[in-house]
Amino acid sequence: MEIRQFITFRTIVDVGSYTNAAAKLGYTQSTITAHIQALEQQLGGPVFSYVKRELHLTDLGRELVGMVDELLGSYQRIEKLNDSKVNGELKIAAPESLTISRLGPILKEYAMQYPEVKIKLSNGTCGDNQKELLNGNVDVAFMLWPELDTDKYVYHKLYEEEIVLVAAPEKEDHFDAYKGMDDCYITNEEGCSYRVMFEEHLIKHDIPKFQTMELWSLDAIKQVAASGLGFAALPLMTVEKEIKSGVLKQLEQAESFKSIYSYMMVREKNWHSPAVDKFLELVLTFIKKKTK
Repeated sequence: MEIRQFITFRTIVDVGSYTNAAAKLGYTQSTITAHIQALEQQLGGPVFSYVKRELHLTDLGRELVGMVDELLGSYQRIEKLNDSKVNGELKIAAPESLTISRLGPILKEYAMQYPEVKIKLSNGTCGDNQKELLNGNVDVAFMLWPELDTDKYVYHKLYEEEIVLVAAPEKEDHFDAYKGMDDCYITNEEGCSYRVMFEEHLIKHDIPKFQTMELWSLDAIKQVAASGLGFAALPLMTVEKEIKSGVLKQLEQAESFKSIYSYMMVREKNWHSPAVDKFLELVLTFIKKKTK
């Protein structure tokens, strides 16, 4: 058995196909196939099978994943024994709300400590960020979500994020005054976790749906809400400055919203580059300092 066969196997698991693995690793598809065939010959059975043209792990393949992660983790640490530098690339996916309100100081500190790491940050919905992580397109993903219970990836709960209702200062003070009125519910794209939470809350409590104005950015949502066209349901962290400065006001309300938390996720426990390990370490250290 060769280490490249295990790398090929783990990459296929991450990206979902031989074709995508070939593109990611820079091999031809025939080379990818040869790696897996050689591995299967040594193991005495198939590690992948096709069900309705979709690639799936066999029982043997699922058993192999954890051991391969340990092996590749050890292999990577051996490679780095004589390399004290943290370099390479760090790919992060995060929702706009966390990028703006939480990640700025962390990214600044990380860039100062590890200037040789190239940081690539993409913004998407929380669902999209999860997919990017599971597909192997990013190293670390952040999201806002209710309570998590999954073994698809390793996750760290960071903060409970309070969701508040905000509107222009001249608008009604209590959310009850908006029910049944023509004011717009100003929100971001479908798939946003706190939008889903708020809309499910309306349905659960038989609150009539509002006319919805969907905008492309948090800044646009806040500006439109401040102009008096309606109200928005947003994480408190994203509107604290505007509330303190009087640009927006937090509405009084008797609603009991489902809890939403910020999370940081990675795919595996054992196989991270030094750049990823240092970033995880910095985030968790930063959170501990903030919560003391």
